[in-house]
Amino acid sequence: MQYRKILIKYGGNAMINEALKEAISQKIKILQEQGTQVILVHGGGPFINKSLEEAGIKTEFFDGHRHTTVEALRCIEKTLKGEVNSSLVNLLNKQGLKAVGLSGKDGQLAIAEKRWHIVKDKSGVDSRQDLGQVGDVQVVNPLLPDLLLENGFTPVVTCIASDTAGNDYNINGDVFAGKIAASLQVDAYIVLTDVDGLYRDYPDPASILKTLKVEDLEEYMGTVIQGGMIPKIESCLTALKGGVKKAVILNGTQPEQITDYIVNHHSIGTTITH
Repeated sequence: MQYRKILIKYGGNAMINEALKEAISQKIKILQEQGTQVILVHGGGPFINKSLEEAGIKTEFFDGHRHTTVEALRCIEKTLKGEVNSSLVNLLNKQGLKAVGLSGKDGQLAIAEKRWHIVKDKSGVDSRQDLGQVGDVQVVNPLLPDLLLENGFTPVVTCIASDTAGNDYNINGDVFAGKIAASLQVDAYIVLTDVDGLYRDYPDPASILKTLKVEDLEEYMGTVIQGGMIPKIESCLTALKGGVKKAVILNGTQPEQITDYIVNHHSIGTTITH
């Protein structure tokens, strides 16, 4: 199939290694030359950890979501927009692309709402835990990224957004990317991780689950799908339920997998479909 428009969720170790970053930007250039529009969505966990540590701000996680104080958010936004986003834009522009750095705040691309962490006690009763300035995506307005894509630009979007009252929120990068993918109705939502796909029995390469249906995922949740893979799979579900045709988990430390899958149609990674 010809992929007209794809969204790549970029994160993990592929973000810290300069040679990998350059290789991924080269692959994005190849995709665009082949006629595929690419939107890149990123977080920046390792960079945020470093900047919070340098600022003396302690951090803790609840199921992949970082508890975020107002003070921490200021530091996170500076890191994501001023450091991570601008360096990715710079890298893509060096390849001859026309990259544009955005966050969910730009052009009201994403409207956020506060996220509460739901915890079940031993009797199965839900209680809400306050994560501070952590949000979910309530609404996506695809007009700005679509305008950019149609005019040959490459949007590079980071996961900060405001609510209607102007309060800013840090949003899990996977959650954010899945919502943007659904709103843009991309042909494929590509999640780059540090492994070759979803393994039934990690790290046995023969146990990679090549294809999965949405209804298969429930039986693997908590066993095959655990830890940092949970928000990634949840974001794939969000994208698919929003009308995206397929979600694909590829290894970001092997940048050639991107073009092998999209351009050469190799059967690699894990593909999730309806």
